[in-house]
Amino acid sequence: MVERPTIGLALGSGSARGLAHIGVLKALEDLEIEVDMISGSSAGALIGGLYCTGISPNMIKNLAIQIDKKMWTDFTMPKKGIIKGERIQEILKLITGDRNIEELDKKLIIVATDLKTGEEVVFTEGAIHTAIRASISIPGVFEPVEHNGRILVDGGVVDRVPVSVLKNMGADMVIGIDVGFSRYQSKFIHMFDIILQSIDIMAKQIMESDLTLADLIISPPLSHIESSKFELVEECVHIGYESTMAKKDKIFDIINNGNKK
Repeated sequence: MVERPTIGLALGSGSARGLAHIGVLKALEDLEIEVDMISGSSAGALIGGLYCTGISPNMIKNLAIQIDKKMWTDFTMPKKGIIKGERIQEILKLITGDRNIEELDKKLIIVATDLKTGEEVVFTEGAIHTAIRASISIPGVFEPVEHNGRILVDGGVVDRVPVSVLKNMGADMVIGIDVGFSRYQSKFIHMFDIILQSIDIMAKQIMESDLTLADLIISPPLSHIESSKFELVEECVHIGYESTMAKKDKIFDIINNGNKK
C-alpha cells in the first residue's frame, strides 16, 4: 500500500483578506484531507496557529466575528507603532492556552521578519502567542516584538506565502494560499488603511519565486476586500471555502498521483 504524502499548507499574509484561510481549512476538512503541517505569515500565522492548537474552523470564524476590533486595539502614542499589541497578545495567550509550538499535534511554522537584518525568522518552538504576535506586527501599525535580541515585524515583509519552509521541513506536497492584494483605492480616510495599502504595494514588487515551489496555489478572489475590513468575516470565509472546493479535483490528483501544476 502506497503511503499518502505529507501535506503542508502555506497560509499567506493579507490582513483582513486572510480571514479566507478559515474557509480553506473548513473546505479541506469537509473533503477529509488531513493537513500534516502548516506555515503562516501574518494573518496566515494567526489562523494557522489557532487551527493547530485544535480550534475548529467554525470556532475560529465565531471568534473572528465575536472579538470586536476595540477589544484588541490598544492604541498608544506612535513611537514604534500605533497599536501597542499587549492586548492582542493576552487574548492569543488565553485562546491558545499558553502552549508552545513544539507541544502541538500538527507541525506549525510561523514566519516573522528581523527588522534589523531583514532576515526571515522561523518559529518552530516557543510560545505560540509570541510567534503569532511577532508575525502579525505590521510595520507602523503594531509595535515590533523584541525577542532573543531581535526586533521582529510582520512575516509577510520577507515571505508572503511561506512555501519553502514547509519543503525544508519535509512536506511532500505543499498547497499555498495566496489571498492577494486589495485594489488600489482613490481615497484614504484612516492611517491604518494608508499603511496597509503601502505595504501591499511594496509586497507586489517582491519576487515571489517561493510560490513556484508549491504543488498548487489557491488564490481566492479577494481584491475587493480592503485590508482593514476585518468585519467581513462571513464573506471572506465563504470565498476561501468556495475557492478551495473549486480546486478539489486538482488537490486529489496531486495527492494520488504526485502531479505538479
